[in-house]
Amino acid sequence: MTEAEQARFAAMLARAAAHEPLSRIEGRREFWGLEFLLSADTLDPRPESETVVEAVLARLPQRRRAYRFLDLGTGSGCLLLALLSEYRNSVGLGVDIAFGAAATARINARRLGFAGRAQFAVADWAAAVKGPFDVVVANPPYIASGCIPGLPAGVRDFDPRLALDGGADGLAAYRGIAADLRRLLMPGGLFATEIGSTQGETVARLLRDAGLVVDQIIPDLAGFDRCVVARAAAV
Repeated sequence: MTEAEQARFAAMLARAAAHEPLSRIEGRREFWGLEFLLSADTLDPRPESETVVEAVLARLPQRRRAYRFLDLGTGSGCLLLALLSEYRNSVGLGVDIAFGAAATARINARRLGFAGRAQFAVADWAAAVKGPFDVVVANPPYIASGCIPGLPAGVRDFDPRLALDGGADGLAAYRGIAADLRRLLMPGGLFATEIGSTQGETVARLLRDAGLVVDQIIPDLAGFDRCVVARAAAV
């Protein structure tokens, strides 16, 4: 190894010793077979989040149809861009409150060849968004504020707080999103969201109270509740 290579390796080793995930050190993460760049403003995508993509694919089997997708809290853009990779005639909008996240998602869309079909905006959830959309997906922050200090260091110290902190009970984002879904979704439109492993029934109840029809609470590969799917009432 050259001196420069030794110095680079030592720096990476020091970061790993401080519990920084390898994906953060390398600045990229694989998700749904696609490589996503990360930044300080983006959540590090987890394999469990692919449950949301799988839920949409199972319910919309006609891959050639032209759908309009909305991804709330887009982060790196992984959910939206994974869906666009499967639905080649569809378009989508990703929204994030963090400018850095929206900028990173835009870079990922360009690198993956989806720049012409994906747009990104900075907004507080759907406050500045007009529908209707065929599908809304989300991976909102769902960790209760008081639980964040007890998270593994690789999450607590390196994922952005905005992407983790779901308020006092972890449900603040779901309440805000649920209130907008009836205006965002086409009649019969689909909503799929990631949830914490103990939040399935509670999130389902919030969606029912907002006028949606809950389809299913779906477990991840480890058997934990990970996704709630609901639909807007059909006309």
